[in-house]
Amino acid sequence: MALSDDKRLKIGVIGGGSWGTALADLLGKKEHAVDLWVYEPGVKDQIRTHRENRVFLPGVTLSEHLFPTNDLTRAVKGKDLVLVVVPSHVMRSTAMQFGASLAPDTVLVTASKGIENETLLTMNSVLGEVVPSVPPDRMGVLSGPSFAREVAQEIPTAVTAASVSHDTAAFIQRVFATSFFRVYTIDDVVGVELGGAVKNVIALAAGVIDGLKLGQNTRAALITRGQTEIRRLGIRMGARPRTFTGLAGIGDLVLTCTSNQSRNHTVGRRIGEGEKLSDILGDMKMVAEGVKTARSVYHLSRKLNVDMPICHTIYRVLYDDLPPEEGLVSLMTRELRHELDDV
Repeated sequence: MALSDDKRLKIGVIGGGSWGTALADLLGKKEHAVDLWVYEPGVKDQIRTHRENRVFLPGVTLSEHLFPTNDLTRAVKGKDLVLVVVPSHVMRSTAMQFGASLAPDTVLVTASKGIENETLLTMNSVLGEVVPSVPPDRMGVLSGPSFAREVAQEIPTAVTAASVSHDTAAFIQRVFATSFFRVYTIDDVVGVELGGAVKNVIALAAGVIDGLKLGQNTRAALITRGQTEIRRLGIRMGARPRTFTGLAGIGDLVLTCTSNQSRNHTVGRRIGEGEKLSDILGDMKMVAEGVKTARSVYHLSRKLNVDMPICHTIYRVLYDDLPPEEGLVSLMTRELRHELDDV
């Protein structure tokens, strides 16, 4: 398929959570033929019978051009574009199941945000490793400040499409852009993915601050210094600094750190209020990616010798039972230093 084609496309969306469903609905509204793979047979039946994902996106009537399925092969075979929107911890296993059914000329896009615990790879890198039949210049990432429900409600939203290929990024841009969903392009795939992944860890910290009933001063400082940590890691991994001033950087960070719609912020807030992580996760239907990504970022930053004190503190709160109040004191009383890094 030529990337300049603007025809009605055959698209597969892998992942029927709130974000996958919202994006599949957006594509269906553009009259593309969309097969949405969902893990749960009950969710498939709901969408087919009621045109609604009552588990993950209740109250939204879904496009008639969206076809739910539990068959991964059907969802990806013969598609012009496949969008993968599954939790980071199942990205590899899911891709291993559908990879052989992808045609080499399929454009493969991920909208999942995370870093794999075992390999410390981003989601685009996991797909590149598992599905080598699709070359890097046919792969892309979609990221930015975008809550699923607001996109489904057609509230104006702006995101960015990243690919090492300008033509592929521009193709993704055209496929997804609507009057309420504006898409920019960029070629810094690593920067876009790190911005989308690590902001979830900072959002956990922002939630803790709110759970402790601290002030706006504290939150502003947290977001600003959190951005510095994301930038440090990104530069060490080859990303461009300006990426973190864009939609996939500061845009997504601010959104996730300041809204109760954020699952990561909610988990952090409940921890700040004194709840145990295991209890919080036990009654959540959807995944808070920051919980797993905190582990990845901790080990990745230590491996690369990158200073990320906020992320390290959140890791200790989550996995070493460090009381949040003690974590805050340790951050505030570290050795004094110059504010700006050298790069």
